[in-house]
Amino acid sequence: MNIKEVAARAGLPAKTIRYYEDIGLIRPKRAANGYRSFADADAAKLQFLAHARGLGFTIEECRALLALYEDKSRASAEVKKLAESHLDRIAAKIAELRAMQATLSHLVHACAGDNRPDCPILQGIAERVV
Repeated sequence: MNIKEVAARAGLPAKTIRYYEDIGLIRPKRAANGYRSFADADAAKLQFLAHARGLGFTIEECRALLALYEDKSRASAEVKKLAESHLDRIAAKIAELRAMQATLSHLVHACAGDNRPDCPILQGIAERVV
């Protein structure tokens, strides 16, 4: 299948597929005319990568996950360790976002939002309360 067909099947833009090829995540065959020729296995890998990226895994984590996915003798402990590490980063990011939300919410509520020039939001940002 060509890049347009595999892109539709994987739910990824052709540009992303070309990028994944450039960095070695996938290696489609090339026809005599130089066009990429994708097999069903390539489409499955691209779907896998799309789902992993959708979960927020980095490119390097996706590389590791893909290697584990293709290794039928893998230990699930390796996969779990990688996923737990990512989950820890997600939890930290959520905590960071909640703190940002609380700070901004406090600043917004402190601002009268009227015609006066003083603004607790700008003052808070200037004082770096975030």
